[in-house]
Amino acid sequence: MPFIPHTESDVKDMLAAIGASDIETLFDEIPDKLRMGKLTGVPDGMNEQEVTRLMMERAEQDGRPLCFMGAGAYDHHIPAAVWEITTRGEFYSAYTPYQAEASQGTLQLIYEFQTMMTGLTGLDVSNASLYDGASGLAEAVLMAVRGNRKSKSGRILVPTTVHPEYRKTTHTIVKNQDIELVELPYCPEGGNTLVDSLAEYEGQDIAALVIQHPNFFGILEDVDVLTDWAHAQGALVIAIANPTSMALLKPPGRWGEKGADIACGEGQPLGVPMMAGGPYFGYMCCKQALVRQMPGRIVGRTIDRDEREGFTLTLQAREQHIRRSKATSNICTNQGLLVTAATIYMSLLGAEGLRRVAQACHENTRKLVSALTANDCVEPVFNRPYFHETPLRLSVPVEGVARSLHAHNILPGYLMAQAYPELGDALLVCATETRTDADIETYASHLNRTIDAQTKAGCPVKPKMA
Repeated sequence: MPFIPHTESDVKDMLAAIGASDIETLFDEIPDKLRMGKLTGVPDGMNEQEVTRLMMERAEQDGRPLCFMGAGAYDHHIPAAVWEITTRGEFYSAYTPYQAEASQGTLQLIYEFQTMMTGLTGLDVSNASLYDGASGLAEAVLMAVRGNRKSKSGRILVPTTVHPEYRKTTHTIVKNQDIELVELPYCPEGGNTLVDSLAEYEGQDIAALVIQHPNFFGILEDVDVLTDWAHAQGALVIAIANPTSMALLKPPGRWGEKGADIACGEGQPLGVPMMAGGPYFGYMCCKQALVRQMPGRIVGRTIDRDEREGFTLTLQAREQHIRRSKATSNICTNQGLLVTAATIYMSLLGAEGLRRVAQACHENTRKLVSALTANDCVEPVFNRPYFHETPLRLSVPVEGVARSLHAHNILPGYLMAQAYPELGDALLVCATETRTDADIETYASHLNRTIDAQTKAGCPVKPKMA
């Protein structure tokens, strides 16, 4: 917290109110032999001015680079009001709202979040967030296996276009629960999942098909065809979608004839800054028929006998969270503070504002791709439409280029060979609404100089992709 207002007098008054002589008395039940004693080697405490200066110096060591990274975490503009409101005491310190009579504000905010997410995804029900997008997919897989009562196989088709970290996390969580994740290849020209690759699974017992749209490459999938194929096989459809993209693209609830059954993903683009890897939050929505299989909290709205509006947790008892193997989830941590930020962010932008953000992201990425591929050593890896990120292939070693750009305070993108070695010297680049024409020009000029320096006399001209 930026400021703790308790004076020594306040502390004495609080101790007196509960009949304790000092703070140590509050811990008198801990035996002396279990106490750690005095800490040695700990430096002297600093005052507020010194701490502020130290933290600023540490932050400045990271610099403020131009960010063209994507790959699941995105550098969006966050209105100042979002975190000014989110960090107010009534939100910042609010605990789990088990007591509805004392938590109406928190419950109403969660209800509003759920309403916004169902509107965004086109599905019937939303929970009150999950730990993150990766564990959200694992939860969705477990939910699909429980919910698809026609399937006994526990087999889930997962395209390799799904975020590699999501696939790893899901495998870790479900591998010992008799669930098999079957990977599907992607089209080497388009970077998407071809329905032809599903032919060998027709007529087999498949619990669910996962579709990420836009996929990890930023490429748009043929969601209607894939969704209808899965439903024709008796499988459920698990959608992974960037929430910003849903302001422009068809939402999961409208994919194909029946729509996806479950939607999940990372909520970080909705007002959560890029903070040293987290914390972020996962979202999950589903059709009404699956609501009792959904992990996490669900808040409902009702009217009391005096016709006053009220909010409360619904469909599950508090005890469901501690029922071990019988619980719908044992990891569905609710990221309440981040949900608060996302709700305020969506409230401030509204549907039209979010659409403008998504459109600006797409336009900036097209400008970026055009500027970078003007160099004959750079070309797109895939030939299909993308949203706001896409891989580019270089004809020079990409690691050397990335090191040079980092030295010029530019984060150039994600090195694709980390997860897709077959793509070679490819870089996944992204531009959000925060990138300006000048930023793009800065990236392009540094890239051109770096390539020229690496090749000395220039590089072989390669034919451009159609």
